[in-house]
Amino acid sequence: MNVRAHIVLLAAALSLGACSSQSTHYYTLIAPQDAASAAVAQPLFQFNMLPVSIPVQVDQPQVVLRDGDGSLAILESELWGGPLGDEFHDALTGQLERRFGVRDLAGLPRQSDQPVLSVRTDVRRFESVLNQYALIDVVWNLSLSSRDNKRRNLTCSSVIREPAGAGVKNLVLAHQRAVANLADAIAKTADDWTREPVSRCWSGAQ
Repeated sequence: MNVRAHIVLLAAALSLGACSSQSTHYYTLIAPQDAASAAVAQPLFQFNMLPVSIPVQVDQPQVVLRDGDGSLAILESELWGGPLGDEFHDALTGQLERRFGVRDLAGLPRQSDQPVLSVRTDVRRFESVLNQYALIDVVWNLSLSSRDNKRRNLTCSSVIREPAGAGVKNLVLAHQRAVANLADAIAKTADDWTREPVSRCWSGAQ
């Protein structure tokens, strides 16, 4: 083997070694249960969480960062534990279950003597700016189906920005707090609106 070939093989081996030594990290939007807010008063409805819509630009296996110049950076070794839409759905569902004091109806039988509150969320923006902040811009709809099959709806929006410490882990924690704040807005609005139909979106949700 000549010297040139030896150098090429050595460089390739070092490159492969560097790639293999880069560890992969997985993150979730689901916060620990003890980090959730206390439940509101027991509501007089059943809870149905509908699928979540996520912008395609960030609905990737990898964590996607937004730079100040408007560009996006995909972190190949920093991954979500599941599809981002599912992560957001499951995180928000768990937060709302604890605030409502009832389980999501998915896979459970409905009770004919109680109305059903359906929650739909459309995430318009899911921004992750490293070492700075996490931001979510969400339009959400509440739909209440009464026992006599009458339905009424309320649409609200929330723009929530949480400061983030250094690193991807702190950025994910900031997103977890943003989802928790969104759950607060939805739960407080739903609690008031289901009891008093004339009430509107919770002021803290705007």
